[in-house]
Amino acid sequence: MTPTVLKIAALAGDGIGPEVMREAIQVLRVVGQKFQLTVQITEAPVGWAGIDAAGQALPDATLALCRASDCILFGSVGLPDRDPTIPKEQRPERAALLRLRKEFGLFANLRPVKLPRELAHACPLTPERQGTGIDILVVRELTGGMYFGQPKKTEPLGDAAGGFRAIDTMVYTTPEIERIAHVAFRTAQLRRKKLTSIDKANVLENGVLWREVVTRVAKAYPDVALDHMFVDNGAMQLVLRPTQFDVLLCENMFGDILSDEAAALAGSLGMLPSASLGAATGDRVFGFYEPAGGTAPDIAGKNLANPIAQILSAALLLRHSFGLHDAAAAIENAVAAVIAAGLRTGDIFSPTEPGARRVGTREMGAAIAAAI
Repeated sequence: MTPTVLKIAALAGDGIGPEVMREAIQVLRVVGQKFQLTVQITEAPVGWAGIDAAGQALPDATLALCRASDCILFGSVGLPDRDPTIPKEQRPERAALLRLRKEFGLFANLRPVKLPRELAHACPLTPERQGTGIDILVVRELTGGMYFGQPKKTEPLGDAAGGFRAIDTMVYTTPEIERIAHVAFRTAQLRRKKLTSIDKANVLENGVLWREVVTRVAKAYPDVALDHMFVDNGAMQLVLRPTQFDVLLCENMFGDILSDEAAALAGSLGMLPSASLGAATGDRVFGFYEPAGGTAPDIAGKNLANPIAQILSAALLLRHSFGLHDAAAAIENAVAAVIAAGLRTGDIFSPTEPGARRVGTREMGAAIAAAI
């Protein structure tokens, strides 16, 4: 059933966040008009914008807005020159980003990596390694593993040299692995029906359990071909032969690393959206949607940022939180059309590409909106 009102919390954040968010909101409003949707977008500060406005990276009012919304469209947070000036637990990534993931139980991160044919020149791999096209979906478990395991602390060694010991604990349970595995297998069923599970079962107890549980869950999906790969080999294979992969299933830290490596294959982080999803409630899934890149403060405010990742994150929002597949496809098709027409922000522009035209953030956003 099509929702009557789409309540979206838009948290632009820092650096280039406000610029790319502006273009995504513009595109969402155009899609709303085209598909006769009531799109209710409310903006609120987060990150250093939240600290400056309310003394917190995640202000209470911003969190309340998120709770009252159907989903969150997020920009990016953190500023390298300011982050070291406050305690680490108050910094935007921990105090805002990681807290939101925990607060809403966002356990499944989906990061599609697709290289448009027209951007083959931007891929660091040779044409031979690109094959007929790179199209990978990384499914990353998001609320467990080393990032959240306890104990997590730094303590003095008590030696004369004044040394310290840092402790991070990697923890996974059977239910945590099962639920992310089901997400990955169901996603693979909608794609090319191949799933590669990433672990380090030759060294880590977590990896042994991960492999055992994923293998067991696979029995419920006989139409999906499953193979297992150690994370170090997976990192190498992404460079040597990325076309062998369809869906990559990873625990939290491995997924963080491999998804960024895979992102480079698409030519720019500015092209890559992501969706972080919680458990379904009826026919709805609360989701958190953000571009793969960071705040890029060196280009902030200069009309240089690529808004495509943020715009494609809005497409994922329509698809996963509202089931509006046609509206999502309209955005994705508009992005493809603009790329095919030769429009390029600086990160994907090559002066040797025939017919390419370099444009700014606003021009790219306007062109995509016009193509819907």
